[in-house]
Amino acid sequence: MLTFFKTQEGRLAQIDALEPGCWVSLVKPTEEELRSVCDALDIEDEYVRAALDEEETSRLEVDEDQTLIIADIPVSDEENGKPMFTTLPFGMIITRDNVVTVSLKENPILSDFAAGRGGKGVNTALKNRLVLQILLRAANRYLIDLRQIDKMSSRVERELYKSLKNKELIQLLTLEKSLVYFSTSLKSTEATLEKLLRGRILKFSEEDQELLEDVIIEFKQAIEMADIYSSILSGTMDAFASVISNNLNIIMKVLTVITILMTVPNVVFSFYGMNTDLPVFSLFGTSVPTYWLPIALAVICTGASWLFMKKRNLL
Repeated sequence: MLTFFKTQEGRLAQIDALEPGCWVSLVKPTEEELRSVCDALDIEDEYVRAALDEEETSRLEVDEDQTLIIADIPVSDEENGKPMFTTLPFGMIITRDNVVTVSLKENPILSDFAAGRGGKGVNTALKNRLVLQILLRAANRYLIDLRQIDKMSSRVERELYKSLKNKELIQLLTLEKSLVYFSTSLKSTEATLEKLLRGRILKFSEEDQELLEDVIIEFKQAIEMADIYSSILSGTMDAFASVISNNLNIIMKVLTVITILMTVPNVVFSFYGMNTDLPVFSLFGTSVPTYWLPIALAVICTGASWLFMKKRNLL
């Protein structure tokens, strides 16, 4: 999809055709849209296609009249019916008169700008500032998604306290994967921003320089949050894995004890179940039924086994 935006009367508005000083947005573009933009703005084809590769990493590339900035932005998806957060390459090309953005999928950052939530002072004619405002919005989106991940992990933990199920553990694993994606993408994007901060590639005004520093601060904060949440979630996963392993050991221990205690009377009754004549016992001149003997022996042996295991802390 190819759309054009331009600041008119202090507001970002969608326009019908390409104009100098407008913002060109390509979202999941067709071949025809790619060719038309490249021909109209004389952009290298590889610049436009770079952000369409899901494996593309954050980087910075400069040509004579063009500057390519690729940053990773957060997007939400689903895995096994549960929300999962991942990242997507987002290309920004600064030409002589325009800013071109390229995205493989719809993302909340573009939606926010289109709905007028991109922040104050959005001016498509100020190309460098527009790029920084997009990056600032991306950093804010990272922080929003990280807080949501923290809330989701806390909810899953509460469910795990009630019942240890594979369903909750898989959800925690999905959130941990999301944090790994975030942490990796944030660090690579931060390195790209640090290159911009040196001022050797793009020349920024004093106001834009302050905005760039704010963007870097936001990304650093997102990196710290991602590392903290990842450490907490990793520790939680290890703790619950230990709990599950301990519960399994307790169950196996109980089953082993029951098996041993059931084996003792089984041996006694098996012995007396042979086809042999059994002696008749008398106690204080009174005949005692023979079947009481194996029962007494079974009880005595079982009790002795139970006392032995109790003394050895096997129960």
